[in-house]
Parts: sequence; C-alpha cells; structure tokens
Amino acid sequence: MKMKIAILVLSFSFGLSSGLNINFGLNKMFDVFGYTSNDIADIIEDVPDTRADTLPPPHDQVARMARFIAHNSDWAALATIATREPIMGFPFANVLSISDGPLDNSTGVPYIYISPWEISARDLSHNNKASLTMSLAQVNHNFLQIPHLHTINICQSGYCAKMDYDPEDPRCAHVILTGEFIKLEPESEEEEFARNALFTRHPIMSDWPAGHHWFFAKIDIQNILILDWFGGAVTVPVQDYFEVKP
Repeated sequence: MKMKIAILVLSFSFGLSSGLNINFGLNKMFDVFGYTSNDIADIIEDVPDTRADTLPPPHDQVARMARFIAHNSDWAALATIATREPIMGFPFANVLSISDGPLDNSTGVPYIYISPWEISARDLSHNNKASLTMSLAQVNHNFLQIPHLHTINICQSGYCAKMDYDPEDPRCAHVILTGEFIKLEPESEEEEFARNALFTRHPIMSDWPAGHHWFFAKIDIQNILILDWFGGAVTVPVQDYFEVKP
C-alpha cells in the first residue's frame, strides 16, 4: 500500500465556510504560503508506506506498544511550561512534526525540526523539560478522495476510527514521553540521522525558509507512561522501551 504525501488542502474547509471568495483558487493559496507548482508536485509523489497494514502489538506488551505508537506517529502534542504573559507558568501544548527514524528504521527517539521562532521554542529555551503525547488515533491513516482535489490525509482517522474506539478509550492507546529537549550538535552523525529521519517522513521540510534558522533536536526520554487497556496508565521502563523490537 502506498501513502500519498499531500499538503492539507485548506480550500477543502474553505469551501464549506460562508463568506469565502470561491474564486480565490489553489494556485493563489499556495502562493500565499510560498510554495510553487514544483513544490506541490514533489509533495504529492507516491511514497511507499510500510506501516499502513501493520496492526498494533497486544496490549500487554507495553514496551512494544509504546515503540509502535512512537514510530507510526508523524506528529505529536508537545507540552511545555509557558514563559510568556498572560499564561506565564501555565502548561502549554503545541503540535509538532516528529520522526523516530525512517519508515524502515525505528529508534524510539523522537526527533524534531524546529525554528527559534516556533511558539514553543521560547518555553524550551527557559525550561527544556517537556512531554510528547502520541496516540493510536493518529496511525494507520485512512485517505479521503475529494473530487477535483488531491488525496487528503484526514488526521485522527486511523486505527481507532476503524475499530470504533473514541480517542479517549483506553484501547485507543496513547503514550507520553517525558524528558529534556536537546538541540543536536550541528554536522554531527546524529544530526545527519535526524535530517534523514525527518525529511523522508516530511519531505516539504527541506524547502522551509532557511531564514527561519531551523535546527534539529530530540527529546531525551526519562519517563514513559502508556495507557493501552483498562485499569489505568502504566510506566514503561526506558531501557525496555529502547531494547524492544517494535
């Protein structure tokens, strides 16, 4: 099975909204975001996806389940402590693209490509402690074909939707990785691995504006919680997490 990598075509939701100028057009929309027709052609190329038909491991294999979710998630919710008014000191959650490795090489380490301008970067520069949350609701994506538009990936429509599990249902497993946000050493071997891990999963990243001073980082995992069955969340030993084959 192949996965269509496509930019979320905002005009899909625009077309459902009142007051929109429906003659705005896709080309003009992409111009606003700085993309060219060649960029769009690159984005929608077929990319083999070895994850699509893979089922999660049994719920009692918590280390494998945690690794499965981490590897099959292309994005995560990042929690930090806010350092700006008027929410100073409050928990702050944000969505970031992630990758723990190319599709055929899971490491369990969540890598991130981020700009100092990103809204969580300021928090992390003051306090680098953070948590990442990922869910089975994100993985094994379905795709929706809309007439006259490219195939669109509808987020949160994967395994759990197929099983008729609400995202809050314990059987719709989710994992929380807590640790420290670490900037990778420029031109290091690990930075090169992170580049390959992220750019193969998120091809558009290589075209993001250099002036935003993007850099590679990771979460140095210190604690793992998983809820994948009834009875409450359990702690997964970090060593077990990294030693298990996902």
